[in-house]
Amino acid sequence: MTIRLFNTYSRELEEFHPLDPAGREVKVYTCGPTVYSHAHIGNFRAYLFEDLLQRHLELRDFKVRRVMNITDVDDKTIRGSREAGVPLAEFTAPFKQAFFEDLDTLRIKRADSFPEATDPSHIAAMIEMIKTLMARGLAYQADDKSVYFRINKFPEYGRLAHFDLSELRSTGRVKSDEYDKEHVGDFALWKAWDEEDGPVKWESPWGSGRPGWHIECSAMATQLLGEQLDIHCGGVDNIFPHHEAEIAQTEGCTGKKFVRYWMHCAHLMVDGQKMAKSLGNFFTLRDVLAKGYSGREVRYALMRVHYRAPLNFTWEGMEEARQAIGRVDDWVRRLRERAEENAQRLTPAQCPTEESSGFEDALAEDLNISGALGVLFETIRETNRALDLGNLDSSAASSWLKWWERIDRVLAIGGEESVLPAEIAAMGEARVQARLAKDWRKSDELRDEIAARGWEARDTKDGQKIARRGGV
Repeated sequence: MTIRLFNTYSRELEEFHPLDPAGREVKVYTCGPTVYSHAHIGNFRAYLFEDLLQRHLELRDFKVRRVMNITDVDDKTIRGSREAGVPLAEFTAPFKQAFFEDLDTLRIKRADSFPEATDPSHIAAMIEMIKTLMARGLAYQADDKSVYFRINKFPEYGRLAHFDLSELRSTGRVKSDEYDKEHVGDFALWKAWDEEDGPVKWESPWGSGRPGWHIECSAMATQLLGEQLDIHCGGVDNIFPHHEAEIAQTEGCTGKKFVRYWMHCAHLMVDGQKMAKSLGNFFTLRDVLAKGYSGREVRYALMRVHYRAPLNFTWEGMEEARQAIGRVDDWVRRLRERAEENAQRLTPAQCPTEESSGFEDALAEDLNISGALGVLFETIRETNRALDLGNLDSSAASSWLKWWERIDRVLAIGGEESVLPAEIAAMGEARVQARLAKDWRKSDELRDEIAARGWEARDTKDGQKIARRGGV
């Protein structure tokens, strides 16, 4: 089964072939958070797309080596630490911790490494890269004492974003635009210290200062994964200037093609606008959890639309995610109940067939998650019908559960079996008695009380079922 991925660089779907001669190791670099506040769910949409990519590759027996950076020094983190009146490391620490907690809540696999830009070994690597670029005439120190990359000396600059260098204009926002750079598009490799930076500075051959954002990723990626990567991911807003700059400075140092496949996730939208902190229209994961939704419901909601299509966030969409998770949970419970019965005659048509591999086929086509979920829910519909008619025996149920366990290695939305606390079980029994007595008001009150404690009472044709709400 061939895997095809959309490469931003070529703007085409391409067959995936890793750099590894043996064909099994895949080196992936993903742009991580800037830890000046809590990441919002728009950020996590990109991280979930990258998680889906890794899980699918691993399902196909690739060994993924993934690095995700932590940007813990830039204008925003420095400004935040200054306003809070605390050292930079102390200011960013709680946001780093919250980020990892959010990853776990959303069941996003940990990268092999989370390098931090302020780590002395990475700062040293950044300085070495800048020295190499200076020696090759690809960088210069301007009147403001900062060091810039000469984009006119790198003919491929602009290829990733597909634009002409003549289109670049001064932003009117960047302080360095005021200085005599050789080209308005020249980007900072090393930013000279100024008073607003306070105590945040490192020594370099060009004076005190700090690295530019772009060089941070190039240095950490090559230091941990080597000079060439299989896949580099990020949001569409990273394409320019960040990823464009990464290509220029990295290939300017190594003379080798930096990345084979560039993959970018579209924005999460709110009311037709990109979700962004600058617009004030964002929700953190904590905001959504506070509304009573679970981590896996949020995971499903942010993952269910193809990564290259914009996704509009709504509370109605969160309810749809809850219902979808509920359908999966009910289906798995029914299969488990049937699988525990005495084995009966096995009918081949009841077991997973070649058609059921359609889930993996869909994901192999540029992570077509919508198509993959379509296969899942059609499977649920058909097997539920077979269960209703008594046409699916215990052996077949066991086979479908194994199929589900395989595909949930990618989806990671399956529920955890939970022991029903005695007090919840007692309320559930009281609710059953209330319904038998047709005391609907009491039944509803008990259902609401059960829900308030994190559980859900659902009425099915087989009687009342109680399960933890979504789980994490």
